[in-house]
Amino acid sequence: MNFILRMLLSAAAVLLIANFLTGVHVEDYTVAIIVALVLGFLFAFLKPFLVVLTLPITIVTLGFFLLVINTIIILLANKLVTGFSVDGFWWAMIFSILLSIVESFLHSLIKEK
Repeated sequence: MNFILRMLLSAAAVLLIANFLTGVHVEDYTVAIIVALVLGFLFAFLKPFLVVLTLPITIVTLGFFLLVINTIIILLANKLVTGFSVDGFWWAMIFSILLSIVESFLHSLIKEK
């Protein structure tokens, strides 16, 4: 139940941010749910691999390269999900930063017991 609620909140965050950013487009709420699921999958399985692979550059940049990794994952989701589009690298980076902020606020509202 908690997983479903988190995915719905993530989908709401994707839709909310897409309404404010002109470079991010989401067709409807169904596509937003699919984007949330794909991003959850990519962040869970692909991100750890990319972090380990790029560890030296992440250390040299004091962790700021993790923003680039998040942006790459957003752009990959852009390629995988029909109905979700990001206009470029910088829009994906802004979307990634805002998504992290909004999701952490929304997920803090449903504290685990």
